[in-house]
Formats: sequence, C-alpha cells, structure tokens
Amino acid sequence: MKTLRAPQIVVDKSLSYRAKTEQLRLKGLRAEINELNWPVEYPKKMPVAVTLAHDGERLYLYYEVKREKIRAVNTRDFSSVWEDSCVEFFVQREGEAAYRNFEANPLGALLAAVREKRDAAVQLKADMPFIVRQSTIEHYYEDGKELSDWTLYLEIPKQALGFAADESLSGQKLRANFYKCGDSTVEPHFLSWNPIEAPQPNFHLPRFFGSLELQ
Repeated sequence: MKTLRAPQIVVDKSLSYRAKTEQLRLKGLRAEINELNWPVEYPKKMPVAVTLAHDGERLYLYYEVKREKIRAVNTRDFSSVWEDSCVEFFVQREGEAAYRNFEANPLGALLAAVREKRDAAVQLKADMPFIVRQSTIEHYYEDGKELSDWTLYLEIPKQALGFAADESLSGQKLRANFYKCGDSTVEPHFLSWNPIEAPQPNFHLPRFFGSLELQ
C-alpha cells in the first residue's frame, strides 16, 4: 500500500486561480497516477499526476493530464462525467465504512457523493457551491493526431470530506486513491495511484485505497 504525506501550506484566498496553482505546484506533494491495473483489456496509458496540499480547512488538488484524446460531453454536475476524460479522488476516514468520491471532467463538471458501495450514493448537493473548480485545456496536433493537455484545480472544504466545523484537517490520517479514467473515450482507460487487484475495472473498492496523511 502506498502512502502520501500532504503538506500543510498557507493559502492567500485573495490570490488568483493561477497564483494559487503555482503556489500549490511549488509547495505541494506531487504523485503520479500511473498504475495500469488491466493492461490486457485496457492498455492505454498517458502522463497523469496530482499535486496536493491542505491548509487545515480545505484540501487542494491539482491534476495534470497530457497527450489525451479528450472527451468532454457532460456539462452539468452529477452527470456521467466518468464517461468523459475524467480525474477522480476517493477518500475514507479511519474507522468509517462510507467513503466519498469526487469525479470531474475537463469542463469542471463534478460528481460528488458519499457511499458505502458503488451503487448506493448520497449526492453531496449542499457542498457543491463550496467546492472550487478551475480547468484548462490546450488542444494541439502531434504527428497528425489531435491531442490535448488539460488540468483541473480543486478546493474541497473539510465539510465535504466528512469533517465537522470544529475539526481540522491537520494531522488527519485518511485512506484514499486517485484515478484517471474515460469509459466512453476513443481510448478507454482506467489508471490509479494505488494499485487495484480486481478482475475488471472497478474503483469503488476501499480495500485498495492507499494511505493519505495530512501533515
């Protein structure tokens, strides 16, 4: 099982999105999402990484995806964003059966829910206005092929992660995994940070979460 230790940083909330992204890239922890769990059926792989940090009140995530033939069809929250080019974060507090999943496409459309299994979700509708998303897409040609590099910046408040108002993220030990998928893209793929040992693609398996320590 892999372990990530996300640093605590001070974030000036008056900064622009670009400035906060640069701060996160300089001071955060970067992790590669590169586990090819089903190489025979789904061999597609691309450079994907997430940089993370927290400030005690919010978790900051910055995904970078390169050289993808993107699909970005879903425009609304709680739509089928996993069918598009998609990055995901699943997290579980120690001692809890439920886990939370945050899934977003290149447009910033987000699905956020708490669940105990794949097909039993409670949507985090009340938290959505407080989850900040910002995305970028760079479209280009390489050897005659259309490709895109894209990024997604997320600020997730502690309440959306299951913490009370009087709790701090500092010192918390969580179980988590980070994913890159695209079920209905031209090249379907299912990558993860912590490896998954399952016969077919399934990210909803908390037993394969890694360790996420918030310093």
